[in-house]
This record gives sequence, structure tokens and C-alpha cells, in this order.
Amino acid sequence: MSSNSVRALLLFLSLAQCVVFASAATYGGVTALLQGESGYDTARLAFNKRFNILPYVITYPSTADQVAAIVQQGASEKRQVVARSGGHSYIANGLGGKNGAVVVDLKNFTSITVNPGTFYAVVGAGNRLGKVASTLSAQGRALPHGTCPYVGIGGHATYGGFGFASRMWGLTLDNIVSAKVVLANGTIVTTSSTQHQDLFWAVRGSASSFGIVTSFTFKTYPQPAHGYTFSYQFHLDSAEASNALLSFQDFTRTTNLPPHIGFEITFSKGWSAGRFYVELIGQWFADPAGLEPLLKPLLDKLPARTGGYRRGGTYIQAITDVAGGDLSTNGDQGTDTFYAKSLMVPASSPLTANAVNAFVNTLTSTGLSTNLNWWVQIHLFGGANSAINAVPAGATSFGRRDSLFTMQIYTSSPTYAPPFPDAGFTFMNNILNSFVNNQPSGWNYGMYTNYLDDKVQNWSAPYYGAQYTRLQSIKKAVDPNNVFNFLTSVA
Repeated sequence: MSSNSVRALLLFLSLAQCVVFASAATYGGVTALLQGESGYDTARLAFNKRFNILPYVITYPSTADQVAAIVQQGASEKRQVVARSGGHSYIANGLGGKNGAVVVDLKNFTSITVNPGTFYAVVGAGNRLGKVASTLSAQGRALPHGTCPYVGIGGHATYGGFGFASRMWGLTLDNIVSAKVVLANGTIVTTSSTQHQDLFWAVRGSASSFGIVTSFTFKTYPQPAHGYTFSYQFHLDSAEASNALLSFQDFTRTTNLPPHIGFEITFSKGWSAGRFYVELIGQWFADPAGLEPLLKPLLDKLPARTGGYRRGGTYIQAITDVAGGDLSTNGDQGTDTFYAKSLMVPASSPLTANAVNAFVNTLTSTGLSTNLNWWVQIHLFGGANSAINAVPAGATSFGRRDSLFTMQIYTSSPTYAPPFPDAGFTFMNNILNSFVNNQPSGWNYGMYTNYLDDKVQNWSAPYYGAQYTRLQSIKKAVDPNNVFNFLTSVA
């Protein structure tokens, strides 16, 4: 190619780039995608494909000032403004939960720095848990959080943040030292125990109703010397399954459990008719020699195991193992078509035998024959020496701190793709009701704000309990025009 041809080609490419840049959409002066633009349909996809939502615009800021400009424009146009961190909201709150929202995508807020003196970590709100875990681990530090590496820290940390290390270190939100927040009027503030204390309280339990968090400062912990993922697997009939859950509950209520164990019991369809696959799975952050003796009284009450394992050795090996063997978040995070419900069991009012039997009977009568893909996780939330329960009830806006268990009841469509069948909603409601209807009248159960259910009526009580009245007062003070609103926002 001649030199003149090369110069002509470079000139053409330069002009083409200018044209593309000049025609790119902006909102609040920030790069954005509008309906009809290339990339919009991919960007608007919800993790839960039950939801097919058309935002007004999806924006991609890189600084808190740019977030403020977007919020100001959205507010001036009387539009709904929402933040999206990882996009894993079960009911697509990161897309507004309905058409027409201004979405503030935080994917560019991914810096993580650790202060070598305080060991506080400043974490951008667009980071995903896998990167947070691996980056902190490289500096010998750790933070309690969930197991899925693709979940964004923004929603996870501000609505709970429960994981196997939470009995040892608390919820993720319990470790927020401060947060930088963009308010509805475009003001950027830092909230902490000494600055904007009411907002700091609200951020730790319901942040996205009040503003957009662009970064957190977290307390971190030295990594434990040991870390293991363990599993005990069973194939049980209905009577054995009921006994397994009652034994698990009795064990967790009566045993002086150390804080360095976190575990759960899970139920799903077995591989032969009339049988459940039941698994005790968790993590142990101490010398491995202590695990079997601790669990022996529980295991002695259960039938012979069909399988199991103990894997890991180091803390980060255990965290990686429970994340599926890879903390990287560079690939496709995948989608599902599902409906989820949750149940938080008060420590003061545990499950009755009637409730457990009704639960297993419901699964036996319909769950073992349905073509739906379902599972039920019953996480140990409290118990002896739980750091979650040790925090005073009113210290944060998280509403159900006094729980023994947090349950996740989850059902996917038969093909994991739309549509989700109506029978699935009935099935899920029957599971929840099997517990609730067989507890004492007026049972004060809760629901977990990171396992949101779009079909719950009067959701403020189960999600927030006594904290909701104060949340409403703060909402009126900082967002009187309800700029930040979605299906389960404080109002």
C-alpha cells in the first residue's frame, strides 16, 4: 500500500471514529444507551428472565460527579432513577423493576485499595464479590460475603451480605465504615458513624432507596490460617428428611457452636422416586481436626451418608471452592427464569415439628414429581456465638437480625428459560405456607432483603420489621420527591 493510501486510510478511520463519538448518546453529559441503539437490548437483560424491562436510558458514569449529573437530570425530568451494581436483583430492581427508569450502571467503579495502616478497604460499588475476595486475599485480608462471584458488592453489602463467614465476622453491611453516596439533589456526601448518621444507618440495610453509593470503606480481617468447604450428602425418604431438619435445628439451638463454622441444610429432588437429596454444606475456618467431633452428635442422628467431601486448606481455597472453583468474573454470568421466596425464622420461635412435617409433606406430594427445578436452602444465621446476632437490633436498618435461620426457596422453569409457569408460583406459595400456617398464631417471621419476592403483599413488615418507620422518616428528609424508587423501595 502506498504512503498516500495509508494516509487516506488513517484519515478515514479518524473521521469514522469522530462520527461514532459524536453520535453516541449521552445523558447528564455521560455515556449512555437509549432504546433502539446497538447494545441496548443486551445491556437491559435481567438476571431473572421473568422480567423483560425497557429502561428509558442506561448510563455508564465513571465518577461520583458524573453520577450526580445523571441523578440531577433524571430528577429534573421526574424520572425514576436506580443504581445497578452486579445486576443480580431477583426482581430486577437494578433496572427499575418496570419500564422507563434511568439506570445508573456502576460497572466502571471497580477500584479496590487497602490502607496498610488501618487495613480498611475502599471498594468501588461496581465490584463483584469474586474480585473483592481475590484482591483482598492478595493482601492477606478478608471480608464476609456471599458465595456467588458475579454478585455485585453494591446491593449485596447494603441489603445484608450473608455468607459462611458471617457467623464469625457479621454481615457485609456490619463492616461498612463509611460510604460515599450521591443524593437525589445531586449532593455527594460521605456517611459514617460521625457524618450524616441517619443516612449511614439507612445505607446499612436499604441504601438504594436513599441514594447511589459509589464506594464503600470496609473493615477487613486477617485471613484465618485454615479454610475448608465441607459436605455431607444423604438420599432420604420423607420421614428421614423431616428428622434431618428437626435434628439440624435442635443441634444448632443447643450446641455451643464456635463462630468459625457456617453451614446450612439443603433439600432438592433425589435421583429415585420418593427420595430427597439432602446436603449439609458449609465452611470451617479452623484446624480441620475439630470439625468431625463438633458435628458428630448431629451426624449420629442421620442415616448413612451417600457422599461428601472436605476441600480447601487455606481461606482463599475454601472461598474459591464454594464459588464453583473460580473467582474470576470475566465470563458470562448467565441468566435464569425463576421465582424465589425467603423465610427468616426467629431464634425465639423456632420451627415446630408440625411445620417441618408439613413442609416435607408438601414437597413429597408435589415437589418430587414436578418438572420444575427447585431447591430449599436453610442457612444457619444465628446460634451460639454468631456475630450477626451480637449486633444490637437497632444498630443498622437491617430488619431481622435476631433470626436463627434464613431460608431461600428457589424454583426455576423446567428449561431455565421463559416462560415461568403459573404452577410454579402456586408450588412456591405452598412451600412457604406449609411453614407459616403450622407455626403459632401471629408468628413474627421475616424475609431476607437480598432474596426479594415481587409478589409479597405488605412487604415492609417481613423485610424491615420495626426499622421501617425510621426508614420512612429518613426517606422524606433526603428524597422527598421519591427519585430513587423501585418495586420494594422505601416510601
